[in-house]
Amino acid sequence: MSDLVVVGVDGSPESDAAVRWAADRVQHGGGRLHLVHAYAAPMPMPAMPFYGVLPVSEVDFADYVQAGEAVLALASEIAAARVDAVQLTTDLKPGGAAAALVEASRTADLVVVGSRGHGGFTGMLLGSVSAQLTTHAHCPTVVVRGEPPADGPVVVGVDGSDPSNAAVAFAFAEAHRLDTRLVAVHAWDTPLPTGPAEAAAMRASGQDRDGYQQAARQLLDGALRPGRQRFPDLPVEGRVAETGAADALLAAEDNPAMIVVGSRGHGGFTGLLLGSTSQSVLHHATCPVAVIRPQPSGE
Repeated sequence: MSDLVVVGVDGSPESDAAVRWAADRVQHGGGRLHLVHAYAAPMPMPAMPFYGVLPVSEVDFADYVQAGEAVLALASEIAAARVDAVQLTTDLKPGGAAAALVEASRTADLVVVGSRGHGGFTGMLLGSVSAQLTTHAHCPTVVVRGEPPADGPVVVGVDGSDPSNAAVAFAFAEAHRLDTRLVAVHAWDTPLPTGPAEAAAMRASGQDRDGYQQAARQLLDGALRPGRQRFPDLPVEGRVAETGAADALLAAEDNPAMIVVGSRGHGGFTGLLLGSTSQSVLHHATCPVAVIRPQPSGE
């Protein structure tokens, strides 16, 4: 399968930013760009005056289609300034935005959306559409916010889980593609003892702050080892932080090119997608955020 990047478009400025980001990626890395617009128009139906409900006419339905075609035409103009015509295709889909993008993700290598939107993609970041897409997409998802710097590093959250390992692999590949450095962050904290007896037991077993910090460093080094072997010349910096996961990721760099997270996790990154950590990262990140989940065998 060639590198296919699908972009959900709706005509908003954030959607336009997503198109530019994805087109630049295709321009520099090759592949194909596929723009998708979904419109949630009711299907035409025969008149039923005894219900007191006005039917949707063929003319009204055609207006939805025409508006969707206009959205795709404008998005295509933006993309065409960056990619060749043979690399660009479009698709107009009736129905919900999440369903359209999840279906498109079956044959895609990456799905890209803007951080805000209107029309078919309202609430893409924090509403039901984003939750469905990032949970059920069959490939990585990138939510674009702002214009990332050309030389910023890729930041990735590490916790040793399978989704985190998938995110680390994606982050290594992105940093290599962008010819930039990788900053890998593992957030940890020391469990608080419930009383003097538990505190003494923790000290006796070596479960003190230094022990937890050492374990965090070992976990981080182990998670980065496969990527270092695959990309031996890539500059990589591993950091352990005794703080919350979202704070650690957001404070890692002033101007990152991207933040990469796994869709599920444990330890410092528990509930990254649908909990407080994900809310913080998606609300406050000033760069694209990539959400990665490991694919079951056979997908």
